[in-house]
Amino acid sequence: MTKLSAGVVGAGAFGRIHARKYAEDARVRFVGVYDPDDERASELAKTHGAESFANLDALIAAADILTVASPPSFHGAAAKRALEAGKHILVEKPLATDVETGAELVRLAHERKLTLGCGHQERLVFEAMGLLSAPETPTRIESVREGPWTGRSADVSVTLDLMVHDLDLALQLMKRRPAGILATAKSEHGRTADRIEARLAFAPHAEAVFISSRIAKERRRFMRAVYPSGEVNIDFLARTFENSTRFKINPNFAETRIGSDPLGANVAQFIDAVLGVAPRPAVTGEEALAVLELALDVDRASGLPSLS
Repeated sequence: MTKLSAGVVGAGAFGRIHARKYAEDARVRFVGVYDPDDERASELAKTHGAESFANLDALIAAADILTVASPPSFHGAAAKRALEAGKHILVEKPLATDVETGAELVRLAHERKLTLGCGHQERLVFEAMGLLSAPETPTRIESVREGPWTGRSADVSVTLDLMVHDLDLALQLMKRRPAGILATAKSEHGRTADRIEARLAFAPHAEAVFISSRIAKERRRFMRAVYPSGEVNIDFLARTFENSTRFKINPNFAETRIGSDPLGANVAQFIDAVLGVAPRPAVTGEEALAVLELALDVDRASGLPSLS
């Protein structure tokens, strides 16, 4: 079987993980990476015996599939150039930083019959748990996703950086968009929100409350989902949960292939979709666009911009 040639745009934390996943997949030949930081790109390429490309177009020309793991404000432009060149793309979250660009990526992928996936990895954790197929719909969701300042993804709001995970999960669990949004935010390191609290009203009588911060004292990642028959409390860091509902959740989800490595599973399913083994990537461009639209609505409700 002819191997797919894979490249990664961005040699930061996520770019390094995607590069390793491609290098470990027998169906793929990892050809290299592009990053404006030549030293960082060269170091990553050397790790996998690959090439550090001098510019984005050279990497695009050499690859069949690409991950875009650059800073979020560059996601849209890099993905557009790759799609226009006929390449399949997996974009780390968020899909883009404005709805127009996100919609254009979806349109290009559809018109050119290309696979467009997005890196909302927590979705796969819920899949491994069995929550996405639960027989009930939540009446309330509470989520906290916060950690200390690292400077990573500082070009966008904490909404586009962190809260997008929980917004995606809420859309999957509620199976509809919210009817109303209230939000308050504060910034410490620029124009965009570094901490934001959002309350989303879902018709007819459900709501979700999200707190996301990148200026907290410690890392916390948890969600509480209240259902008609009970509630589910999830600790994303410990990969544990408590369930008092009538429906079952996989108690060993953290030991499954997907639950133990959701990013790796996302990359693998993206490759499956490109090869025609799977009908779609784990998170489609259309689904990622819906999350982007909601995240931008939250920022607008807070009164702070989405981009620095």
